[in-house]
Amino acid sequence: MKIISEIAIGLVALEAFYILYIEMFAWTTKGPKIFKGFPKDLFVPTKSLAANQGLYNGFLGAGLVWSLLITDSQWSVNVACFFLGCIIVAGIYGALTAQKSIFFTQAMPAIIALALTLLR
Repeated sequence: MKIISEIAIGLVALEAFYILYIEMFAWTTKGPKIFKGFPKDLFVPTKSLAANQGLYNGFLGAGLVWSLLITDSQWSVNVACFFLGCIIVAGIYGALTAQKSIFFTQAMPAIIALALTLLR
């Protein structure tokens, strides 16, 4: 179960880094194709805001990677649970305030990874 949990954590981390990439470096190019509900004329004026959000996603991804590198099993689980919890809260908030699909694309993978981590 530990390996499955670590794979799930790694996938959630990769998603966080993908969001970092989109929001920090491809907001005006790929962003409109991904965030279809967001008005196209607002991508350029919100570029710096999106980059800030992307940076925070990078911190979350880095925290998950860190949890995979910790050799103490209990400490690793605690760190993973913290960062997965942060992603879950962010996904729920995003679903309530921005786009409902964020729950399924961001929160749900983190919920699954958290459940697998707690079952280790």
